[in-house]
Amino acid sequence: MSVVRDLRVLLRFRNFRRLLVVRLLSQGADGVYQIALAAHVVFSPEKQTSAAAIASAMAVLLLPYSLVGPFAGVLLDRWRRRQVFLYGNLLRALMASLTAVLVIGNVPDWLFYVSALCVTAVNRFVLSGLSAALPRVVDDERLVIANSLSPTLGTLAATAGGGLAFGVRLVFAGSDAAVVLLGAALYLCAALASLRMAPELLGPEPGSVPPRLGTALTGTARDLAAGLRHLATPPRRRAALALSAMTLMRFCYGALTVMVLMLCRYAFSSDADEGLRLLGLALGVSGAGFFAAAVVTPWAAGRLGPDRWIVACAGAAAVLEPALGLPFAIAPMLAAAFVLGVTTQGAKIATDTLVQSSVDDGFRGRIFSLYDVLFNIAFVGAAAVAALMLPPDGRSIPLVVTIAVIYAAVAVVMARFERQ
Repeated sequence: MSVVRDLRVLLRFRNFRRLLVVRLLSQGADGVYQIALAAHVVFSPEKQTSAAAIASAMAVLLLPYSLVGPFAGVLLDRWRRRQVFLYGNLLRALMASLTAVLVIGNVPDWLFYVSALCVTAVNRFVLSGLSAALPRVVDDERLVIANSLSPTLGTLAATAGGGLAFGVRLVFAGSDAAVVLLGAALYLCAALASLRMAPELLGPEPGSVPPRLGTALTGTARDLAAGLRHLATPPRRRAALALSAMTLMRFCYGALTVMVLMLCRYAFSSDADEGLRLLGLALGVSGAGFFAAAVVTPWAAGRLGPDRWIVACAGAAAVLEPALGLPFAIAPMLAAAFVLGVTTQGAKIATDTLVQSSVDDGFRGRIFSLYDVLFNIAFVGAAAVAALMLPPDGRSIPLVVTIAVIYAAVAVVMARFERQ
């Protein structure tokens, strides 16, 4: 397989191997920590979890990506990236350990969320630094391959970390604090692994003089505004509409995720551990849908065009989401998780293609930064809306119907634009 061959080539670079180890440990720890947080908020037997608590947890996990993400590069150009990995992971290990103490102790929820927010906020700097450091550890010829494989392996590590967290929690009942400490240990290992690289290896160049911090931050804000203006021009209307459609579909996926969490916790089982198993199964099935979308979308978008493929994805979701969701039963829910995994990821891949082909090269980075912000804010906003609409057991016919209407509206608007 070409992927295995490309990876073997990359692994010949010693410093790439060392950077990859830092990435795998860091993102593996992220997966452990995020599942531990979700399990403590939603599936602790002593807690009567509400949709509002789930929305708060999602905000803690995702808002730092949205608010800090576009500005992370400004600071990364001023700090040595090896030191970001060292001190960032040490800080996360410390804060994760504090989170474990708060899990054990009877503390107010806001204090627990503040601790978790600190852990996830640092993550944006670490992930951005890992991407920025890649050109320092591979040659130009293999940089594209490294940019493709390295984040993919990191995502697999995060998934494996989440699976490890599920396993630990299911084997050892009531072990939320132990799972959080496992994440802290992995963060510590990532910090120690970064010591295998010289402090100056990953840049930035010692002689480079970045602009003043205030100037750089305001410049970033101006760049994002310029990206918005670029999208508003008529030649880019196609990309702007695709981004709007994807934002709405991400909103739908987020609202349904909260509903599934509540169903697994209260409707499908009265036992918290059994509910957690069902949630893990649903997430796995949805992940399989994401993988299927990655396989099918290149062929489907090539035959239909990316616009029509987005229409097909939104239309399929509009029909199948209420058909499978309204019974509020386990088997249809799992089928819906797979369908929504395929349609959401399929539409995202097509949107990426449209943005890359419709937006001027000089604006592409800024547009994708805006894309990232919209993607995460839509998910958090969906969780907030779901918190207002969901009953305690998660069965909400109005929410299912509302989401179906949004999917249908996306399909209709995209179809009309494509015909024009």
